[in-house]
Amino acid sequence: MNALLDELFSLEGKVALVTGASSGIGKGMAQTLALAGAAVVLVARNEAALQEVASGIEKRAGRAAVLACDLSIRERVFACAEEASRFYGDIDILVNCAGINLRPPVEQIDERVWDQTMAINLDAPFFLSQALAPAMRRKKWGRIIHVASQQSVRAFGNSGAYGVSKGGIASMTRSFAEAWSADGVTCNAIAPAYVNTPLAAPVFNDPQKAAWGASRTMIGRNSEVDDLRGVTIFLASRASGYMTGQVVFVDGGFSAK
Repeated sequence: MNALLDELFSLEGKVALVTGASSGIGKGMAQTLALAGAAVVLVARNEAALQEVASGIEKRAGRAAVLACDLSIRERVFACAEEASRFYGDIDILVNCAGINLRPPVEQIDERVWDQTMAINLDAPFFLSQALAPAMRRKKWGRIIHVASQQSVRAFGNSGAYGVSKGGIASMTRSFAEAWSADGVTCNAIAPAYVNTPLAAPVFNDPQKAAWGASRTMIGRNSEVDDLRGVTIFLASRASGYMTGQVVFVDGGFSAK
């Protein structure tokens, strides 16, 4: 049984790049991939926070490198893709998790809010994937994992730019899957419900909003980062080799209710 589990789920010998790895969902996904055996390149703006995450991974015998990068700047995205392989070699697993949600009402979304949201939430995943996929295709193996949202398929108040960007992530997932899956590079996305992270602080700091989110699930509670660990390993591993182009809702039944 252990041999089968290793064959399906072990990430030994794989190299992963995780954006948004300094906190929240990205941090949890990076830690999970490292525990499964991958060497992980951690990407975010806050280098000190990344170093703390890397130290925690190394204390558990994992391997982690830090690559500070502001993904809102197009040139830095390209530089990040170029620099990523200098730590452990070519990237096998790309997790696009970095994101922002500035939350103005639609009529108050200005060019700054729109451009920053699209740059981080949509442009960076596109150009990182485009830059890193060729090496995966040459090896006939790769995994691209996006973090989508409930707003990939439904509208929430005061979140118009974010919702548009996450709708784009769902479409991008299908486009990449169509383009590269025949070469062994799959692309899927994870759509959580309300996850207790710094990005969702405006929700969790409001007891009524947090209670509403929990009531919308079938399980009866909001999500924690740990709820995404299993699907992270699955989508990054050999176990998901025949799954591509999908948005996987890991949301306690939120989307089904």
